[in-house]
Amino acid sequence: MQSVDVVVIGAGFAGLTAARELGRSGFEVLTLEARDRVGGRTWTEHRLGHELELGANWVHWVQPHVWAEMSRTGREMIRSPRAEEAYWRGADGSARQGTLEEFMALIEEGQQLVIDDVREAMPRGDQPTVGAIQELDALSIQDRFDALGLDPEARAANESVWVGHVNAPLDQVGLSSALRWVAATGGHWQLMHEASSTYRVVGGMREFTAEIARQVPGEIRLGTTVVSVAQDADGAVVETADGTRIRARRVVSTLPVNAIRGIAFSPALPEVWERQAAETVASQGTKVWLRAEGHMPRFFAYGTQHDALSVLKAEFSLSDEQGDYTLLVGFGPEHARVDPEDLASLQAAVDAVRPGLRITAATAHDWMTDPLSRNTWMTHRPGQLTRDLTELQEPSGAVHFATTDNANLWGGFIDGAIESGLREARRVAESLRP
Repeated sequence: MQSVDVVVIGAGFAGLTAARELGRSGFEVLTLEARDRVGGRTWTEHRLGHELELGANWVHWVQPHVWAEMSRTGREMIRSPRAEEAYWRGADGSARQGTLEEFMALIEEGQQLVIDDVREAMPRGDQPTVGAIQELDALSIQDRFDALGLDPEARAANESVWVGHVNAPLDQVGLSSALRWVAATGGHWQLMHEASSTYRVVGGMREFTAEIARQVPGEIRLGTTVVSVAQDADGAVVETADGTRIRARRVVSTLPVNAIRGIAFSPALPEVWERQAAETVASQGTKVWLRAEGHMPRFFAYGTQHDALSVLKAEFSLSDEQGDYTLLVGFGPEHARVDPEDLASLQAAVDAVRPGLRITAATAHDWMTDPLSRNTWMTHRPGQLTRDLTELQEPSGAVHFATTDNANLWGGFIDGAIESGLREARRVAESLRP
């Protein structure tokens, strides 16, 4: 049986960060990744004639851990195209069209009112459970909108913006998700919009994660699924699907909350993990790339939370032997309503938010049915954040938990994954040193 100091389960940003830090601290680390690639819920793939991000994409310099890694690896970022046109649904469900400036003017008051109490709710973005959020966490984002009394046109537009952010129906997402992202940007919702959906990494996430993987001193074993972790007095024995058993003094699990039940832990996972895995977190949406005929002005379009697509953006204008085309990226709040193989239903979904386009192809990865993820990006249900976050960060014997799902500052983002990897690497190192 192979013996190492630490087994890291998962080679996404959290796992790669933890493995690198522990390896550089002199520990023997083995990283086990079930997929045939590193990156976790980031995934750059050549599809529809272009390199596409099927998972997490956008980054920003206000995300400190991401920015530090980009500086370390020499990565640069580039701005997504600025929209020339805006489309949205009015209160009566009919289409509206205008400029970016007109849409921003429509949502300005409502966006501020949704998060107006953020400095009392979460005085510090790195302490998301401290403040008035303890009393507010029972509310959903829908509850907040119901209490604002916005003009129907403004309300429809504002709800559309937030369902795009949280990737789920608004009555299922805690107000905490809106407040914590704005708290992370100093209370400024405009900066939060920019930080969460504007800048992408030059070269894509594949190159970014590959560079971090090259810095990991120990082995990264791909295509290796962990099926059980059994703790004993000397640490734990990790078993993989092919029957291989590895002894480790410590184990770092990086599985998302919704997916962690895919491993049999002995003793059982702490109650907080079992409870939140049973409830699941709020995110349940999808991300889809679509090919549309011709070149068109840059645009963004918002549907309602009841539409199959809540957000649609023109990202790349390209040409090939078949002619000019534009690649669009879309998000929907319910993954089961978007099937990239069903072009007729996708065409109808696009027509509802941005009429006049002809969709010829589409592609996506369903993270909700992927057994290694079971969710897109973390958004909490009402009450989950303040009830569970602190406990989700605590080790259970020899097992530590590093995932963006239990990060403080940018939970649900790449930055949060790196934060959690750094946190648990430090804790593991402290526990193993004489």
